[in-house]
Amino acid sequence: MTLENRSVSKCSVLAFLAVLFSAGTLVAQVPLTEISTDPFTNSTSQHATEVEPASYAAGGTIVSVFQMGRFTDGGSSDIGFSTSTNGGTTWTHGNLPGITKIEGTGTYDRASDTSVTYNAKYKLWLAEVLALSESGGPHGAAVLVSSSTDGITWNNPATVSIVEPNGYYDKPWIGCDNHSASPFYGNCYVEWDDFSLGDLIEMSTSTDGGKTWSAKKTTTGSGAGNGGLPMVQPNGTVIVTIDDPFLSSVLAFKSTNGGTSWTSPVTVSSIMEHGVAGGMRALPLIAAQMDAAGTVYVVWADCRFRTNCSSNDIVMSTSANGTTWTAPARIPIDAVTSKADHFTPGFVIERTTSGSTARLGLTFNYFPNANCVTTCNLGVGYVASTNGGATWTKVKSLTSGINPNWLPSTTSGLMAGDYMTAAVPLGKVHAVFPGAQAPVGSTLNEAMFTNATGLEAAADEPQYSSANDKPVPNAHSDRPRRTQPHRDDER
Repeated sequence: MTLENRSVSKCSVLAFLAVLFSAGTLVAQVPLTEISTDPFTNSTSQHATEVEPASYAAGGTIVSVFQMGRFTDGGSSDIGFSTSTNGGTTWTHGNLPGITKIEGTGTYDRASDTSVTYNAKYKLWLAEVLALSESGGPHGAAVLVSSSTDGITWNNPATVSIVEPNGYYDKPWIGCDNHSASPFYGNCYVEWDDFSLGDLIEMSTSTDGGKTWSAKKTTTGSGAGNGGLPMVQPNGTVIVTIDDPFLSSVLAFKSTNGGTSWTSPVTVSSIMEHGVAGGMRALPLIAAQMDAAGTVYVVWADCRFRTNCSSNDIVMSTSANGTTWTAPARIPIDAVTSKADHFTPGFVIERTTSGSTARLGLTFNYFPNANCVTTCNLGVGYVASTNGGATWTKVKSLTSGINPNWLPSTTSGLMAGDYMTAAVPLGKVHAVFPGAQAPVGSTLNEAMFTNATGLEAAADEPQYSSANDKPVPNAHSDRPRRTQPHRDDER
C-alpha cells in the first residue's frame, strides 16, 4: 500500500504490518497515522517534504511542530503543526502564522529549528521558531515564539532576539518551569547559538508566558555550543545540555537564579562518532529529558562500544545536579556484534515518574547494515524502559523501507531531520517521525506520522541489559573532527 492517494485532511489511519518490504512502500510493526503533509507548492524548496519534528504532551493533548518544504541550503517554507486533544486518536494540522512570506502572513523568507512546550502557569502552548533571511545568503535572522491556548489556533509570534548585522543564529530550543513550588514558576527559557561568534551560547528568559523576553545573556566565560536543551528541576534550577561547537563532546550548564546568570559549561562526555552511510545528514546531536525528581537523562549516537567504531549505538548519561555525570551506558537495542547503525535519537520520560521507576521511551533512526552504500534502508525504531534505564524492551520497528534518496537534500546530506522527539499523553508514548516513500514523478513524497495507538511496555515483555558492556579500549571516532563550528547548512 502506498500513500499516493492519501487524504490528509481526514488524517486516515494507515496500517502497515512488517511482513515484506516492497519498493516504494513504508512498513511497520504497529499501525501508523499520517498526521500532516507539506501543503506548499513554491518552486524554491523541495516538496512534498516534512522534517525534524519536536513534540510535547500535557494531559491528553499532544502538539508536534516541524519544517514543511525543506530548502537545500537551510530552512523550510514554514513551520507546520499537528495537534491531538484526545491522546493521539485524532489530529488537527496546519501552519504557524506570521513567520514566512511563503505562508503569506509573515515577513521572513524561511523557517527552521522549531520546538514546542507547554506553560502550566499561563496555560499556553509555546512554539519556538528560527526565522531565516535570504539577504546576503540564508541565515538565522531571529528567534521567535508563537503561543496558543489550545495548540490549534496560534497567535503571531513574539520576538525573542534579532541577530546583529552579519550574525547567524542557529539551533534554538525552548523549555518552561512548570513546577508550582519553584520560585521561578512560569518562567520560560530559550537557548540558541550564534555561528558568526563561534557558536556562542545565548539565553533569554520570559516571565510573562512568552509575551516578552529578556536581553540575551551568555554563560560565564562566554561558552560555545550547539543544540542546547533547557530543562527545569522542581527547585527552579535550569539545566541545559548541549553539544560543543564541533559536535565532538556533550556539555552542560545551568542557572539557579531564574536565568539572571548562567554557569560555565562542564563536560558530560566526549562523543565517539561513526560516520553514517547512505549520504545521510546524521549529526551526533543530543536528546535529553528530565524525570520528576529533576534527574537529567541525555542520549546521543556513539560508537565507543563497537570494534573499530563500526557503527553507532545510542548511549545515555545521567545527572542529578548538571555538574557530575555518569559514564555513558549503552542502550541495548541489539548486540554489539550486530551490523546495525543507530542515530538521531528522540527521547521522552513520563514526567510523573523518577529514579528506579522512571518510564523512558527512545526512538531512533537506523540502518540494518551500517556499511550499506547504494542499498541503504532507513527505519525508525523504538525501545522503552520502566526502571530508569536499567533494562530495556525489545525493539519495535515504527517504520522501515525508506530509501535515503526519497529524502530532501541539503548541503550536508540527505535529511530526515537533525532531531526527532516523542511525547507521553495519558501514560502512553506517541513518537512523531517523517515517513518517506518513492517520489511521485519529480515530487518527493514525505509526510509526518505517529503510531496510531500509544506505545507502552507490557509487564511480561523480555528485558535486555547492557550492564556488562564496556567501551572498546582507546575508542575513537572514525571520521575526522570538524574544523569549524556546525551550522544549519553546514557549508
